[in-house]
Amino acid sequence: MPRDGNVTKSKIMDVAQQMVLNVGLSGTSVEKVIEQADVTKSTFFYHFKSKHDLASALIERYASDDRERFSEFMTKAQQLSRDPLQQLLIFVGLFIEMTEQLEDPFPGCLYASYCYQSGAISSGVIKTVEQMMHYWRDNLAVLIGMVSDQYPPRIPIESYQVADHLLTTFEGAFILAKVMNEPKLASEQLIQYRNYLELLFEQST
Repeated sequence: MPRDGNVTKSKIMDVAQQMVLNVGLSGTSVEKVIEQADVTKSTFFYHFKSKHDLASALIERYASDDRERFSEFMTKAQQLSRDPLQQLLIFVGLFIEMTEQLEDPFPGCLYASYCYQSGAISSGVIKTVEQMMHYWRDNLAVLIGMVSDQYPPRIPIESYQVADHLLTTFEGAFILAKVMNEPKLASEQLIQYRNYLELLFEQST
């Protein structure tokens, strides 16, 4: 029975992604990936022309999964409530639930790993990361704007800045959790962000 090429390609990418998260892109060599994935050099180069080609494929897959999860959680939040504030809180709550399930080894964030070594990565790959940051900002800012219209915030805000706050909380929490070896730290910081939203857009009783 012939081997499934997609399975082999995914295996190589899984090994490479974990390696990038652990030691960075500069510490990830084709030779090490081949060794840990237990594939031949010809098999690797059948799927990827170079290390840069692999790096591009990794971030494209990561971004695709990220968009899918964002859409899934936003759709679920909209199904559970018609109120924009509740939708926003549910959306954040779903990510809290997701991060609460993270255990050692802590996965980290591929976006951050790439940005640390942007000089060693093509501008096209970094552009993908930038596009995903805008994807989060733009989509969240729309919802936050709807919340602001219905629940005037206690202090002046810009919707995109509150959206960026979630991104910085996410990225910072992932870094801190990995460095301090405390997986639950990520969900704890997202809880603080949700608390901030509840204080910012306090519902009248």
